[in-house]
Amino acid sequence: MKKYRKQDFDTADVRRLLEPGPVVLVSSAWNGKTDIMTMGWHMMIGFTPALFGCYIDESNHSHELVRRSKECVINLPTADLLEQVIGIGNCSGADSDKFALFGLTPEPAIEVRAPLIAECYASFECRLADAEPNPNGSLFVWQIVRAHVARTPKLPKTLHYRGDGQFMISGREIDSRRQFPNQAK
Repeated sequence: MKKYRKQDFDTADVRRLLEPGPVVLVSSAWNGKTDIMTMGWHMMIGFTPALFGCYIDESNHSHELVRRSKECVINLPTADLLEQVIGIGNCSGADSDKFALFGLTPEPAIEVRAPLIAECYASFECRLADAEPNPNGSLFVWQIVRAHVARTPKLPKTLHYRGDGQFMISGREIDSRRQFPNQAK
């Protein structure tokens, strides 16, 4: 498995990597325990600051870790990690060390205690942004406080979950700035 060397990245621009809806791996840590969960449903909800929203059900082992620590890392895997993405999504961290089980390398983060995943193309360190009591305690709003993105490739082949065990791999980029120069932002 390839390990990515990452560099600091402007958190206001992480939406360009997350908005297409790629599958992410959420790493968490609390009280000496770590976990990774696979997540296919999430959204960018703010740009400056960069805000990321997701739903983590109470039945998921990661829910307790992120609820207590109020932080996590959103890791962006590439298509070569499909087997790990599926495996992580189909077992519980309550009874296994997913880093060891799936041959992934935890790396220390700078701003949070949750680990980055070295084999992922990008890692976004997050702190809970909406700490007010939420009637839906499983909905989390995270502020991305530090972003680490690999230098290459420029356009990684990310996984996009389509449901029922089906994934799509990101494809060709279309630059609308050339076709619609007055509308692109």
